Amino acid sequence: MNAPAFPAEPRLTSLSHGGGCGCKIAPGVLSDILKGSNGLPMPPELLVGIETADDAAVYQLNDEQALIATTDFFMPIVDDAYDFGRIAATNAISDVYAMGGTPIMALALVGMPINVLSTTTIGRILDGGQAVCKAAGIPIAGGHTIDSVEPIYGLVALGLVHPQRVKRNADAKVGDRLILGKPLGVGVLSAALKKEKLDAAGYAQMIATTTKLNTPGPELAALAGVHALTDVTGFGLAGHALELARGANCSVEIDWARVPLLTGVRELASQGFVTGASGRNWAGYGASVTLPSGFAPVDQALLSDPQTSGGLLVSCGPETVPQVLEIFRRHGFEAAAEIGAVTDAAPGRLLVR
Repeated sequence: MNAPAFPAEPRLTSLSHGGGCGCKIAPGVLSDILKGSNGLPMPPELLVGIETADDAAVYQLNDEQALIATTDFFMPIVDDAYDFGRIAATNAISDVYAMGGTPIMALALVGMPINVLSTTTIGRILDGGQAVCKAAGIPIAGGHTIDSVEPIYGLVALGLVHPQRVKRNADAKVGDRLILGKPLGVGVLSAALKKEKLDAAGYAQMIATTTKLNTPGPELAALAGVHALTDVTGFGLAGHALELARGANCSVEIDWARVPLLTGVRELASQGFVTGASGRNWAGYGASVTLPSGFAPVDQALLSDPQTSGGLLVSCGPETVPQVLEIFRRHGFEAAAEIGAVTDAAPGRLLVR
């Protein structure tokens, strides 16, 4: 007698109300939630806390070492279990690179609807995360699991950095140039995928960018001319550029024509494949953004498009731009581009040209 067939499992993306970094709480709501947190006492060894919404916490251990600690997790952005694990792990480790550090180990965070997904599927998600950690040269040394209504996967990522090489998102200087390491458009591709309108080439492009580790981080941090570093994730390019501007009490200008985009995303966005998170992002910070006359709604959507496992955003002196771009190219980031500058025209604002 044949064993009964395992019932068909639902698409992973059908189980989540939001995917990837589009799951983030909207910036305006998050600001409201955290408004009382800055008053808490902080030890002097805590070099980076929550005061500027930076990518990770940094705690000085001694004169030569500081510990970077971060965590990131989300619901599925793709239906392939292995790819979901890879994307989530790459995204979590990125915050260590964004502080200028080298990852040393990770802990897995796993919440799965065990009555809906098979152990095989769940195992494939974990295998994907393990593969990325292996590529980053770190072990998954433990973690925690729960039975959850929606599938959730991510990592606690730990790293080390020399205290003098910590790169915060708040130390940009007037006159700096901005360089973006990866093209934008992951949110648009994910929206098209969820509606089954993303072709094979688009999917391959999406996986390639979201599983590419931001390994230039430590080398960039070693450059004296690099003043600030962050990664562009759920709040979109506009949101993370505003964090740079507010943290340094300066303004950021972006030359939109120079911002790299993933192939085909402008066309997809014009067809309506835009995440709800893009609109929530804009509602949270759009009043702090100055757009040029006639700026198209599709471009506004791309400016606030949530990036899952997005690229590094570097603020550096003009003389350092060639070195920064050379490091990016050497690590395989061919789309890296200079996209704007830091000015004192309107402190705390983003100006799009």
